[in-house]
Amino acid sequence: MGKMNQNSIIFSEPYFFNHPKPVTMYRKIGLALAFSPTFTALMAEALRLKESFQSELVLIHVGIKNDEKEAQFNVLLQKFKLKKGEVKIIWKQGKPAKTIIKACKKEGIDLLIAGALKHENLINYYIGSIARKILRKAPCSIMIFTEPSEKPKKINEIVVDVEDTPLRSEVIHNGLVFGKIKKARMIHFVKEIKLYGLTMSVMSQYSIEETSELRKKLISQEIKKVEKILENFDTSTTRTNIKVIAGKSGFELRKFTRNVKAELLIIGAIKKKLDLIDRLFMNRLEFIIEDIPCNLLILKNNLLPEK
Repeated sequence: MGKMNQNSIIFSEPYFFNHPKPVTMYRKIGLALAFSPTFTALMAEALRLKESFQSELVLIHVGIKNDEKEAQFNVLLQKFKLKKGEVKIIWKQGKPAKTIIKACKKEGIDLLIAGALKHENLINYYIGSIARKILRKAPCSIMIFTEPSEKPKKINEIVVDVEDTPLRSEVIHNGLVFGKIKKARMIHFVKEIKLYGLTMSVMSQYSIEETSELRKKLISQEIKKVEKILENFDTSTTRTNIKVIAGKSGFELRKFTRNVKAELLIIGAIKKKLDLIDRLFMNRLEFIIEDIPCNLLILKNNLLPEK
């Protein structure tokens, strides 16, 4: 099945989606809860994930604990007909990002839920400075909701990034699981490739028609590679589409996600030994979170050592 630590399961190829035993992907879900206009909707989203994965739910609030805030939490619990023992509430004081990250480590959170912010008068979403710090340093996977809703929303289109990384199997598995849970209409498995250098090098030797044919051949080869990878998974429960796109890394993935009007994008974040500025996050992922096209699930591999 793959390696397993205390809280999460990392899938390695081959892994079959119709494994005879149910797999708990997220044993503990954390919600960094602030008293904002979206906190009720984020709570509803967290509870739906808790139910889907039979997870524990931990609410993390950074701030002073007082009677007024406790009363607000009690109203929230009553709204969702929750008893106090059904969710764990953690009160912490300190710098928000650092405190939330520390709480995730201490509690063994597998999935942290956060909300994106909407640009004023625009449909685009961005990550605030505190949330960006959490994204970079959180020890767990993160689900970002662009428009959290108290009522369940239908997910028709899911985009799954199949970048060639150690997390690819887990990313694919999550796509198939969410597709099944949400009864998605289509899962798009997308791979980005770079053809700019190739095009420049062959244009001097071949005609435009020959260059175009070579490009088509390379894309076809990449599609076959993805098809081969997907043979290790049961894709029979949902319609699938394989898309190979060429262009600026991250930009094309974001553009495709927006074009198909996907409700969920799933991508892996691998820690690499990079320059100080780029450490912990791939540039392509940074590019995507600057202008989030839809709900975003960022998977992290807790088993990889810190660099």
